[in-house]
Amino acid sequence: NTAHELGHKKTTLERWLAKTALAVVGYGHFLIEHNRGHHVDVATPIDPASAKMGQSIYAFASWEIPGAVRRAWASEKTRLAKNGQGPWTLENEVLQPTLMTVVLYGGLIVAFGWIMVPFLLIQTMWGWFGILTSSNYIEHYGLLRQKLESG
Repeated sequence: NTAHELGHKKTTLERWLAKTALAVVGYGHFLIEHNRGHHVDVATPIDPASAKMGQSIYAFASWEIPGAVRRAWASEKTRLAKNGQGPWTLENEVLQPTLMTVVLYGGLIVAFGWIMVPFLLIQTMWGWFGILTSSNYIEHYGLLRQKLESG
């Protein structure tokens, strides 16, 4: 998807566009976990974005979604600690799109009322499961790298 491709770019504008696109479905952690976690650990047992052979999509989703959030937060916490900062700062690249999601969803609820809540939940679940999780499932299903003597 577009956010995925923009998330691989180096310019500040393109990365912010990726964060914004992911914030619409509340999946802002993806950018960090995908680039710093998944690309390093793809097709290994510790990669939450790689479905194991025989694993149902539902079992995969229950592993992938919370695993990706945890890994993104841990990665960003480590990066910020190296710069002498705690995790609760606007420099936190997981927190930035999360705040965008809160502002967007809050604004829609203020503008249109509580009737928006079920629609926001449905579109968030569709974004997480219907698009992102199912893509990871299909793209990485059954892949497993072997550890060699060289590492």
